[in-house]
Amino acid sequence: MTGNGNGVPRRERRPVADAVAARRRSQMVSGLRGLASRPVRGAQQGNGASAPPLAKEAPNVERCDLCGTTIPDDHRHMLNIDERRIVCTCESCWALRGGDAEYRPVGSRTVWLPDLDMPDDVWAGFQIPIGLAFFMFSTTSECVVAMYPSPAGATESELHFDTWNRLLALNPGLQLEADIEGLIANRVADPPLYAIAPIDRCYELTGAIKANWSGISGGTGVDEAIALFFADLKAQAR
Repeated sequence: MTGNGNGVPRRERRPVADAVAARRRSQMVSGLRGLASRPVRGAQQGNGASAPPLAKEAPNVERCDLCGTTIPDDHRHMLNIDERRIVCTCESCWALRGGDAEYRPVGSRTVWLPDLDMPDDVWAGFQIPIGLAFFMFSTTSECVVAMYPSPAGATESELHFDTWNRLLALNPGLQLEADIEGLIANRVADPPLYAIAPIDRCYELTGAIKANWSGISGGTGVDEAIALFFADLKAQAR
């Protein structure tokens, strides 16, 4: 066995790391399971209205949420600021409506943050029940909002500025453009993973967990979806 300079053989440290990772995974599943068993406050939901089905439309055809025209898979997104809802748009609506007070085009940068400093006590101050979340500054609420995934969708929690300011004090270069981008935190991973991403990618994480959740514990699909999401995010980051 080879020492690591701290007097602890390396072979003995691996089981400790595995135990930490397993505990984080257990805490995430436990938190998600608890969220699934009660109504979700602030979950992103529709208004209950359902549009009449379109006759003879091919499956999986996507349409602009603003004008109804068909759009390609790689279409643009905007954020409905008041509802905090991602809107799929065609090129024309994106250009014409992007300057409206109600809508803003989503951000464009993806930045991997391997050196972000977020100690356990700072994370605990956010009072988020699972190890996955993203943070955004909302001009509507005039505060930082934490959104975390659940089996029912995205759940939000407004943060006290003093809690957020503690994180900023540790990371002076951390800046988010209001409404359109967020800080994604994956505290389930070991080591934890952090990135700044466009707000539609942030919501994509919550959608992936909802879409892949099965059974009581979530199943292996949730783990695979989270791993794939962060691998793709890192590949796109600068």
